[in-house]
Amino acid sequence: MSDGVDTEADNSDPPPLTLIGPWLRTHAVPSPKKIVFSYDPDEFEEFVKEWVPALATKYVAVQRHGGSGDHGVDVAGYLTPDGLEGAWHNYQCKHYGEALTWSKAAPEMRKMFASVVSGHFTIPQQYVFVAPIIGPRLVRRLSKKTESKAEFLKELASTRDPVITSLTPERRRELRELAEATDFSMFTTIDMDEMLSLHQTTPHWAVRFPQPPAPRPQRMLPPDAHAPKEARYIQQLVWAYGELWGEQADSLDRIAEHDEARDHLRRQREAFYSAESLRLFARDSTSDGHFEAILDDVYDIVVEVAAGRFEFGYDRVQAVLAASGNVELTKTILTEFVRPLDRKGVCHHLANANRLIWCRGGAA
Repeated sequence: MSDGVDTEADNSDPPPLTLIGPWLRTHAVPSPKKIVFSYDPDEFEEFVKEWVPALATKYVAVQRHGGSGDHGVDVAGYLTPDGLEGAWHNYQCKHYGEALTWSKAAPEMRKMFASVVSGHFTIPQQYVFVAPIIGPRLVRRLSKKTESKAEFLKELASTRDPVITSLTPERRRELRELAEATDFSMFTTIDMDEMLSLHQTTPHWAVRFPQPPAPRPQRMLPPDAHAPKEARYIQQLVWAYGELWGEQADSLDRIAEHDEARDHLRRQREAFYSAESLRLFARDSTSDGHFEAILDDVYDIVVEVAAGRFEFGYDRVQAVLAASGNVELTKTILTEFVRPLDRKGVCHHLANANRLIWCRGGAA
């Protein structure tokens, strides 16, 4: 249990890449609910910690406390910077192979009251039982706060629960008085289908529950007119052509009259737009970071080629494009959609961002 408050606990870090590719196309993918049922208690608490920030309640922070010595707090949503000493909500995670029932929930409620009177935290404003299966009788009982409170107090008077019997008589009296004064509507449950619906709005969904992306659309073809987004990599190519062929190909107008430069530029634009179509496909079909991972994989290899000695920048371009075809890409859900032309286009995306420079005098 940490004493600090994670002030950016909800979305401070991007989710990891989905490291599953062709397997999804050849195997039946379990439903999200079945995947959650397969979790161990620790993983289930992580799942709940991802889900809580998607609730309508705006928390200052969300923190996981699960483990020995957690005093009955698994995942806490803080409404103020005071954490457990201010207003907060408790999400009590129970992952069993069977439904969560009153007989399993009541001891957790007793533990919460005992922790409050022992000074571990203030009483939460809400106490939500979270489990893959919630017994219908528990749902009905908690929906009737008067009935649930009466049953709790009745059991409290005769319980042999060590959490209660280990308290001093004074603490037991304080606990009972606190329970009698508490509005038991604070105790609620959450339906798993509702949880999954909300979790789907988080960036963690695609990582936890990967689904096969739709087929990649046909690659984009370059428009006749150069788009503003092409300006930097095309300028770099113009410098490379001018360095090699001089005044015959040192501007777009002259390149249009130079057979070899014109055809080379056309092929590079086709490659750039092929990679652009991959980028857009990744944006719409996968979680963040997959296309960027391909950029990084290609860069990490071809940058060493680009650093070599070449007489002309054009020779550097050709060597880098050839090397890009041999890059071993990190296996992710996007990798199987990468075409050979995309790899060349990625090099021009890198040149567009000035991560690759073709002519040593063209870095400005």
